[in-house]
Amino acid sequence: MPEQKPIFQIDTRPEIIELPDIKDRTSINIRYPLIKPYAYAHIFWDNDELKYEVEEPSLTPEENEILRLVLLALEEMINISYSGVNKFNLVINYLEKNVQSILIELGTKVSQDTYLKLMYYIFRNSVGLNRIEPLLHDYYIEDIECNGLDFPIYLVHRKYENLKTNIIYKDLQELTDFVEKIAQKTGRYVSYAKPLLDGTLPDGSRVNATYSPDVTTRGPTFTIRKFTREPWTPVHLITAETAPAKLFAYIWLAIEHRRNFMIIGETASGKTTFLNSILSFIPPEARVCSIEDTRELNLTHDNWMPSVTRTGFGIPNLMGKEYGEITLFDLLKESFRQNPDYVIVGEIRGKEAYVLFQGMASGHASFGTFHAGSVETLIRRLETPPINLSPSLIESLDVVCVMAHVKEADKNIRRVKQLVEIKAKEKELGKVQVNIPFEWDPVSDTIIQKSKLTILEKISKDSGANIEELNKELQTRTDLLNKLAQMKVKDFKQINEIFKEYYLNKNKILQKFGLI
Repeated sequence: MPEQKPIFQIDTRPEIIELPDIKDRTSINIRYPLIKPYAYAHIFWDNDELKYEVEEPSLTPEENEILRLVLLALEEMINISYSGVNKFNLVINYLEKNVQSILIELGTKVSQDTYLKLMYYIFRNSVGLNRIEPLLHDYYIEDIECNGLDFPIYLVHRKYENLKTNIIYKDLQELTDFVEKIAQKTGRYVSYAKPLLDGTLPDGSRVNATYSPDVTTRGPTFTIRKFTREPWTPVHLITAETAPAKLFAYIWLAIEHRRNFMIIGETASGKTTFLNSILSFIPPEARVCSIEDTRELNLTHDNWMPSVTRTGFGIPNLMGKEYGEITLFDLLKESFRQNPDYVIVGEIRGKEAYVLFQGMASGHASFGTFHAGSVETLIRRLETPPINLSPSLIESLDVVCVMAHVKEADKNIRRVKQLVEIKAKEKELGKVQVNIPFEWDPVSDTIIQKSKLTILEKISKDSGANIEELNKELQTRTDLLNKLAQMKVKDFKQINEIFKEYYLNKNKILQKFGLI
């Protein structure tokens, strides 16, 4: 029998549909595609709550049995690792050829409609992440949360906040196998002896999972923090009103002159997104070293060395470290031997803070994120165990951006709550002299400039640049960022090329956008 030509096609690119704002939640009834033309999201009001249903093709009992037999045969024939996929269409075609061979061997003839439905579920369960695969293709989903057996999966939606889905794991073996599959795709190991998983999926999403019921009593659990395939740029955040163009222009100027930044805030306040956006301002020729637990940062710079930690194995030694383990502290110490111009730590939690602040004091521009709700909390945590920083090192920090996530019935927004300049460390624990040039006013939902920018005086003192010239440069960059936001220029690579060209030929860029 001649080989059948592949007929199964699938579009896995997230489609950005403009969704209506939250006004009357009870009137919301929206349906939009997740994986065309097979999976759709349906958000609607039902029984006093907003629900999110994944709609997929229905299968008859006979079709379900064929699907079961084909999946069993595929397990013996091929081993597809999604993390190794470079050419998606080639993998789909290879998968389809094997399915066609299995159907012939089974002596099963199916209609084209049935065949396409079977191929969708085979793709979903072998290449994808099973039942939650459609959720990974929803642009608006931030978190996917499974709390164990017999409990519905919940979502954190960009527009509609927490939503209950129609996906429920009711079989312990299925959920356990799924956590193992997640571990495989992150390149990590999980077992009853080591039941906690923390890693990064091939698409960049961050995953945390538990494996055994003795750790989480409802059974295995997982939480996936989704990230957009292309990082958000400063222009995205300007149009989302997270911060105004002048604040970003201030950060741009400060980064160029190697000031030290810390982005702080509560969980899910947008710290990593904000940090990643301002990294676009780093000069193109600079040597950049980044250190993370799980890979989240994304730069277009050629001279960038990204590093991630590695878990160890075996019984911990007297220092509490496992054999082969590579920590943030280890990577950070090594990074300063790589002659970096800029050092970035994805999330600071422990003793690595001491090395980072030593680097700040020795002239290496350094950035990082930290869980703290205010500058006072940040300083107090830096000064007390387990970090125990000396006050002299804390003075190396120049700027702190405080992020806020406001979730109310009628809005779900992230804002730069404060931009704080550190002037000097006081003797009292947790106290510093600060200047707050930018602060968010929740009543008007605007970020207001409250005072002069003392960072310009520092830059002037260090570089010899005239204060008036620095103010003029600040205004020029503000105008450029406003222009880009007005023109909706948001492509990550395009934005980075514009900033790169600005460093190399400022007038050319200003002429291109009609600013001179």
